[in-house]
Amino acid sequence: MKYLMGIDNGGTFSKAALFDEDGKQISVASVPTVTITPKPGYTERDMDELWEVNAQAVRNAIEKSNIDPKDIAGVSFSGHGKGLYMVGYDGKPSYNGIISTDTRAWAQVKRWHEDGTDKKVYEKTLQDILAVQPVSILAWFKENMPEVIERTQYIFAVKDYIRYMLTGEAYSEYTDCSGSNLVNMITHEHDRELMKLFDLEECYDKLPPLRNAADICGHVTKEASEKTGLPEGIPVAAGMFDINACGIASGLSDEEQMCMVAGTWSINEYISKEPVTNGTVALNSLFCMPGYYLIEESSPTSAGNMEWFIRNLMSYEKAEAKENGGSVYDITNEWVASIEPQDNNIIFLPFLNGSNEDPLAKGTFVGLTAYHNKKHMLRAVYEGIVFSHVTHVNKLLRNRERPKSVRLSGGAANSDVWVQIFADALQLPIDVIEDKELGAQGAAMAAGIAAGIYKDYQDAMRCTVKITKTIQPRPEYADIYKEKYAAYRAVIDGLNGAWKYFRN
Repeated sequence: MKYLMGIDNGGTFSKAALFDEDGKQISVASVPTVTITPKPGYTERDMDELWEVNAQAVRNAIEKSNIDPKDIAGVSFSGHGKGLYMVGYDGKPSYNGIISTDTRAWAQVKRWHEDGTDKKVYEKTLQDILAVQPVSILAWFKENMPEVIERTQYIFAVKDYIRYMLTGEAYSEYTDCSGSNLVNMITHEHDRELMKLFDLEECYDKLPPLRNAADICGHVTKEASEKTGLPEGIPVAAGMFDINACGIASGLSDEEQMCMVAGTWSINEYISKEPVTNGTVALNSLFCMPGYYLIEESSPTSAGNMEWFIRNLMSYEKAEAKENGGSVYDITNEWVASIEPQDNNIIFLPFLNGSNEDPLAKGTFVGLTAYHNKKHMLRAVYEGIVFSHVTHVNKLLRNRERPKSVRLSGGAANSDVWVQIFADALQLPIDVIEDKELGAQGAAMAAGIAAGIYKDYQDAMRCTVKITKTIQPRPEYADIYKEKYAAYRAVIDGLNGAWKYFRN
């Protein structure tokens, strides 16, 4: 039996997981990463520390697995999209890594919308410009810290940086770059004229060569082997944007299916042989399966908001659960289940880390009275996150038929209570994928193709993807959630003119 390593870097954790050829998760290790927030809207991480954390996660996963490391056949990656990780000519980070929740570049995006740059860019990239994309952050650095750009040799996504540290070789990868306004979607290449539209022509030569997700992009070096425990010389596949990884690990293999990921980001996606060019969706990118486009609606408005609630408002309950050998998530699910949706009229806007409505929008509770308590607030958090997903899904459905079901992964998928809210609000069955690290699993599938274990992605999915349960929508709740969603939209509309007062 051979094994495959998937390394997944999200917004708050670095994870490494080992899988056998049938997709069984043998072991997983998760190590938190420290987020540096020097100013409101800035989210950074120390890149040297990030590499150390990744190496630790890999070592821990191998140690926990009790397998012979020599049986590991390949390694690959998934990682948060957007953001920016720069490496200098000295091989060291040029600056801290910028996480995908960073919003410092909102003014650059606003200017591009006002001067028409966004329309010119769309003709080449088929996507909107977001403040969290590398082009926006690079423009911010050019205007505020140009010396960082000058000393940079390579512009990476997070998983490209970790791959570089494992192999010593620099590559870009299609799924990340095509979702970041860095690829001409007509030619499928980097484009000097595109970079010139952003006034970033000097950055063109800092973009490494593009590769497909399952392409071999080097081999584990002796130095990296000693640091991680991975066998020296095994193939290292390019890897992919984590929403692609979760998609293929969920069995996203044809145009009928639709997937959602409810993690730090609200990811809502399907694949198509043709991009959507009518302006109704924000992002078209290249899917990891050649020949398909990923049609995506996403924003940092999902389960990360609940983690904030737990961290700041449930410290006592969290400590009590740990003392009793339980989980704080058992408490949150019990609280939410104890309140019927029609009995709670608080609206929560899940914009603590950014918004899909206005770049300046902030997290907000509306409708609180002296009657309400933390249980009511938490119910509103669960629902507000679902409603943000619904907003994205409604945009996607303008361009396709309603699917027979939606496949859900991410932290919310571990909660039957939460999955039921998704099903009731969407009035669609929700398929829950086998509980494992799907980002790492998708990465391992790419590693398996590179190592010759799987013929292609379809073969990898046949071997590894398992749906554990399907939660059906309850028709009697359809009108209740329709009305609540209307209230959610009304709150957003009502606050549209206020966000300019909350720039800091």
